[in-house]
Amino acid sequence: MKIKDLLGIDYILLLAVIFLVIMGVLFIYSSGVNTEGIPVSSEYVRQIVWASAGLLVVIALSLINYRRAYGLSFWFYIGALSILVITLAMGRIFQMGSPRWIRLGSFGFQASEFAKLTTIVFLAWYLDHTKRNPNYFIRFLFSCFIVFIPMGLVLIQPDLGTSLVFIPILLGMSFIAGISLRYIIFLIMAIVLTSLFLLLPLWQSVIMQNSIPFLMVFTNNRFIAASCLALLLIIAIALFGYLKYHKSYFYWICYTSAAFIVSLGTSFGAQMILREYQLMRLIIFMDPNVDPRGSGWHIIQSITAIGSGGVVGRGFLQGTQSQYHFLPEQSTDFIFSILSEEWGFRGGIIVFALFLLVLLRLLRIMKIGTDNFGTYIVAGLVSMYGFHFFINVGMTMGIMPITGIPLMFVSYGGSALMTAMIGIGLAMSVHVRRHQRYEYGLY
Repeated sequence: MKIKDLLGIDYILLLAVIFLVIMGVLFIYSSGVNTEGIPVSSEYVRQIVWASAGLLVVIALSLINYRRAYGLSFWFYIGALSILVITLAMGRIFQMGSPRWIRLGSFGFQASEFAKLTTIVFLAWYLDHTKRNPNYFIRFLFSCFIVFIPMGLVLIQPDLGTSLVFIPILLGMSFIAGISLRYIIFLIMAIVLTSLFLLLPLWQSVIMQNSIPFLMVFTNNRFIAASCLALLLIIAIALFGYLKYHKSYFYWICYTSAAFIVSLGTSFGAQMILREYQLMRLIIFMDPNVDPRGSGWHIIQSITAIGSGGVVGRGFLQGTQSQYHFLPEQSTDFIFSILSEEWGFRGGIIVFALFLLVLLRLLRIMKIGTDNFGTYIVAGLVSMYGFHFFINVGMTMGIMPITGIPLMFVSYGGSALMTAMIGIGLAMSVHVRRHQRYEYGLY
């Protein structure tokens, strides 16, 4: 640890993050002001405290060699899994009757936020540790195993939005680690097909209100079982053909059939696991007017707020949606809506530009890193920040389903903000040591 390492910090990245945090504090304050201009919430004060602590964490992590986490990554991962299990067993009932928080007196934190970071670090260790393994399938399979365990624990809380963040982390890090694209594309294809098999029956039954037999079969247990058995038979025949004749088209028949089996099984499981309000979020994503005063209220008010801002906005503290509190969760999930109403299109462009700058600087750090471990960590961070941004902003505009994912650095919340700042600190540590050669175990 050397104070001169502070000279190696990426100050452009740091300034972009600070500007985003300042904007967050401003609009958290705005969301807590009533129609008479009087603050009725102290959330902005707590956000300032967390932001100040987060900035100190960034500086501290910049001074610490991130490679020291190499040998500790497994224990970080196990610790996070243990806390997630404790959260399920003893967590505070917070929203929708779900245990997502651990409360210690007046202090509480959301374990799932920090689990994302520990998963990134441990997966980076595994991918670096197995970089000479020629078996891409085994390498990708174990990577999925590492990611799906915390993802599953978060999903059954239930916290669908946070659990989804683990998927781009897995895909982004696997791609940078050089795992064969056929496995990455397989997972992407399975996710897309699962989404279709889950959404289409909901669309035809709730929105179209017309029975389409072809779509209804995706909710029929017997059809799903019969389809999986038929696909397994196809895979067995194609596998025999591939082993006997070594023709590539037999392989791709197995590949596609397996993707359909995984998708059918996952979509059926999702119907069993997802709560009614989560399924309703998928329905209102397709048509908010199905339940305009219920589940569709959030997205309708969000779109109204963004649209009413116009080009230059109504002015700071002048937004009607925020001042009259028409928009629920306006300091957390829908803070971009408040910002767009008060600062308009130009305010939205500023947020887009700052996030683009953050992602570009992280990509630069990833490119100039001197070891795979650091590169993989930053790849996971890019995937995490990028997914949070596109999903959060997309859901406020109505082009993504409502998932409860915060806008990192901007939304109110200590756990989310500290997670974002710790990630920046790790990236800064990689950047500071971009010219240092190393051997693990010798620092």
